Amino acid sequence: MRITLIKSALIAGALIFFASGHALAQTAAPALPSTAQVVALDECDPTSFNAALGEGFCHNVALGAVTLLSDLFAKAAAGTPDKNWDFEPDFVTIKNGGNVVLTDQGGEPHTFTEVKKFGGGFIDGLNDGEAVVPECQGGFDNLDVAKTRVLQGSKLEIDNMSKGDHHFQCCIHPWMRMTVTVK
Repeated sequence: MRITLIKSALIAGALIFFASGHALAQTAAPALPSTAQVVALDECDPTSFNAALGEGFCHNVALGAVTLLSDLFAKAAAGTPDKNWDFEPDFVTIKNGGNVVLTDQGGEPHTFTEVKKFGGGFIDGLNDGEAVVPECQGGFDNLDVAKTRVLQGSKLEIDNMSKGDHHFQCCIHPWMRMTVTVK
């Protein structure tokens, strides 16, 4: 009987230990991902964009509503930029040394340019009065901007990100913004 009590006590103790470890594991914060997947989206109208910017500029294959080039500028000038032109998600958190992979799933080119502070891009008519941020100055003549250009259907990878907040915007459509927090 004494051996049975000792066995029962050992089993009970093991169960309590296992359960407490299991409870701690459940309450621990989930591990941060090392890679964040981001998409660039837009709804350019092939007819109006290609007529103004050159054949093949806009490759939009969306079946839904599209944005005319004139409407894109009108909305930006009114301070209500087209919400269908966006980076998704707006915020991500990754672990130190991780990376961000941006895929352009829209119909036209974008940039994914790291900026110290959000602001205007290099096309005055799309800035809603905001000054061009230093990182976007010079447009594609600026090699640092040109290196962040992403064509429709292609990807750009930012590797080995350091701790802190990193702000990215499109230097063409400056309301396309996102923040990557690296911990």
